[in-house]
Amino acid sequence: MRDIYALDDAARDRANKTPYDEIALLKASGLNRLFGPRELGGGEGEWPLAYKVIREVSRGDGSIGHLLGYHYMWFNVPRLAGTPEQITRIEAEATRNNWVMAGAINARDNDVVVRDEGDYLVFNGKKNFATGVKISDVTILEGVLEGTDIHVVAPVPTNQPGMITHDNWDNMGQRLTESGSTTIKDVRVPWKDAIGFTADKKFHERAYATMNVPLGQLVFGAIWLGIAAQALDETAVYSHKHGKGWGGYDRLIDEPRVLDVLGDLTAKLWAADALVDQVAQEGLELHRNPDAVTPRSRGEYKIRSASVKIIADATALEITSRIFEITGARSTSEKFRFDRFWRNARTHTLHDPVFYQKQEIGNFLLHDEIPTPGWYS
Repeated sequence: MRDIYALDDAARDRANKTPYDEIALLKASGLNRLFGPRELGGGEGEWPLAYKVIREVSRGDGSIGHLLGYHYMWFNVPRLAGTPEQITRIEAEATRNNWVMAGAINARDNDVVVRDEGDYLVFNGKKNFATGVKISDVTILEGVLEGTDIHVVAPVPTNQPGMITHDNWDNMGQRLTESGSTTIKDVRVPWKDAIGFTADKKFHERAYATMNVPLGQLVFGAIWLGIAAQALDETAVYSHKHGKGWGGYDRLIDEPRVLDVLGDLTAKLWAADALVDQVAQEGLELHRNPDAVTPRSRGEYKIRSASVKIIADATALEITSRIFEITGARSTSEKFRFDRFWRNARTHTLHDPVFYQKQEIGNFLLHDEIPTPGWYS
C-alpha cells in the first residue's frame, strides 16, 4: 500500500482531486477493517498495530494516512463511550459493510443544534472543518440537545440530502484530505444510535470515554512521522539519481556533510518512532480493560501522549525543512514537489498549539496535576 500510494503522490498533490480511487484501494485492502470482528472480515487489531499502519500509509501519502487515522478514531467512538449493545452492533455494521468513517466534529465551531423528536434526534448546523466527510460512507455527528448542555454523538449515513459537503478545502497541505466544511440540515438519527445513551435516554458515563484525546495525539504523531519518513525516502532516491557533489566530491552521496545531516535526521526519526511505539504499548492495558480506566490513569496516559505530540511535531517539521540541505537548489523544482512534505506537516501540526501540551507535562511534573479532560486536553 505504501509503495503504491508513493508512486504518484506528488502528481496527486498537484492535481488536488478528491481521492475516491485511493479510498477504494484502501477499502479493497481491508485496512479500514483493522479493528472489526474477524468473523465479518475484520482483523480484531489493537492500537499499537493501528499506529504502525497509519505511519506506513502516511509514508506513501500523508493525506491518505490522515484519512485512515481519522477513520480508526471514528470507528472506535462506540468503544469509547457506547453501550455494550452499540459497540457490538455498530462495529458489526461497519465491518460487514466495509465502511470508511469520518467526523463532522470541531469544538472551535458553533455547536450543532440537536432537536429531540421522540424516537429520533434531528441535527442542524455547520462545521468549518470536517475531514474526510466527502469520501466517507458514515459520518459521526456531534451536537448539543436544544435547551440543555447535553452533548450527543451519533453515526449517520453520509450519502443523504442533509449532509452537504462544500468544496472549499484549499489549504497549502494535506490537500487530499477533503477537510473543508459540511452543512448538516435536518439529519434524523434514531435515539438508539446516540452513542452512550441507554433506552431511557440516560448517558452511560465512564472515564474511558475521554481517551479520544490521547488516542488522537498518537494518531497525529503517526501521520507526521510517516510524512517525515517519506521525505527521507525521497531524499535518498534523489541523492542517488540527481545529486551533484560539492567540496571536491563527484557524488553527493559521498559528501561527509550529506552523511552527517541524513544520519542526524534519521536518528531523530527513529527515536520519535520508538516513542510512539512505547507509548502505544503503555496504553494497551487501558484499551483492553476500559471499565477499569480511572480519571488518574487516563490523565497520566494523556501526559505520555502529549510527549508524543511534542516530539513528533518537532521531528517532522525539522526533517521536512532540512532535507533541502542535502538535496540542494535543484531539488526545489516543481517537478519534484519536495515542498509538499513540509506543507503537509506544517498544516496538520497546527491542529492545536503544542505549547499547551508542554504546559501539561510541566504541571504534572511540578504540581502533580493531570489534565482536565476536554476537546484537546
